[in-house]
Amino acid sequence: MGAFDNLHLTGLVIGICTFLIIGLFHPVVVKCEYYFGTRCWWVFLLLGLGGTAASLWVANVLLSTLLGVFAFSSFWTIKEIFEQEERVKKGWFPKNPKRTYKF
Repeated sequence: MGAFDNLHLTGLVIGICTFLIIGLFHPVVVKCEYYFGTRCWWVFLLLGLGGTAASLWVANVLLSTLLGVFAFSSFWTIKEIFEQEERVKKGWFPKNPKRTYKF
């Protein structure tokens, strides 16, 4: 952590990692809705709660911040999975032919 503090790179590292975490969650939403539908939302709730607890427990500011970003990205994913279902219903994304849909 010392090298980041000496060069004042902590904010830049947090920004880059936040961008990567959010970018990682987009394809996860699409794939989870495609294979599991909205019934996997609780996994992201558990990930969010675990990330929140870990963020409060870790003393390192950089790691704590990244765990918080991960946690709230997980919470946001819950909303996005239900919105992804609507996008599939509108035909914007493909339906999984192996699944039955309620619409």
